[in-house]
Amino acid sequence: MLLAAIAAVGCGAGAATRTVTAAAGAPAPAAWTPYSHVASPIDVVGPRRDGALVLAANGRLKLLHRSGARQPFAPTYHSNPGLEAYIAVASAGRPGCSFGADTVYAISFGSPRGVVAISRQGRVRPFASIGLPGLIDGIAFDDTGRFGYRLLVAATAGKHTAVDAVDCHGAVRSITMSAHRVEGGIAVAPATFGRFAGDLIAPDELGGGIYAVTPDGRNPEVAGSALPHGGDTGVESEAFLPARRGFEALLADRRTPGNPHPGDDVLLRASSAALFAAGARPGDLLVATEGGAKTDAVHCAKGGCVVRHVANGPSIAHAEGHIAIVP
Repeated sequence: MLLAAIAAVGCGAGAATRTVTAAAGAPAPAAWTPYSHVASPIDVVGPRRDGALVLAANGRLKLLHRSGARQPFAPTYHSNPGLEAYIAVASAGRPGCSFGADTVYAISFGSPRGVVAISRQGRVRPFASIGLPGLIDGIAFDDTGRFGYRLLVAATAGKHTAVDAVDCHGAVRSITMSAHRVEGGIAVAPATFGRFAGDLIAPDELGGGIYAVTPDGRNPEVAGSALPHGGDTGVESEAFLPARRGFEALLADRRTPGNPHPGDDVLLRASSAALFAAGARPGDLLVATEGGAKTDAVHCAKGGCVVRHVANGPSIAHAEGHIAIVP
């Protein structure tokens, strides 16, 4: 059973967020456990149609096959290993203008400053120039259509984050220049996510909040994570759990010497069975902290949102990028 709400915060438009905690005897949180050792991983996305994940690590890209084998990918691609060049992969069969199934889109800090595209065969080409001020620190596809099935790119300067939407031809349209400061493995909510369905959902590691960006640029708070927060500590990585069961979640844990959470250069893994046993539900937002991979599941419906703590990582974990959902 679950105890009654222990905290409540505003969620915009009269909706409420409840944070619940497990009662004595309830299932323990799931554990993120080491899956595969990788040098300096910062993001993992996919899978592609062939089942392989795309892994960004140490400034390069690799394919991670279901067998666990890793294969170099796109040898001409290179990013500064010290920066967080997050990635997104275009899925097959998505409506709207085609971004090319299995094409990887990566944040670029060089030329162009914006996004580069990497074809399924590993060819790299400039895709879109992003003129937003500050550091580009978020990328995600809109697969629900509220942003026109575009690629969403976020950049943070000071206390604010700006968001652009990019179509498949590289044309850029501004969504907002003044959202709350967020960063990390941003994601677009599915149609089942209550009043935030189809919105861009993004975490604020400094304050611990989780925020929505709507297609018309509004920026309501979805929930407070009730997890530790602060620089290199708070909520960083996201994914929405599918309706089907029988999947695993993967998360990059990058070694960061001298940090309070120094990381371990591994991909961490959590099973759907363990996450659901701990209180997560299909369609929930899974959000993990950068420090220690402490993980909440956020469930939103018409009446508001409920936040449950559902998993912990190793205390040294230094999580980065998106959470990949693997059948």
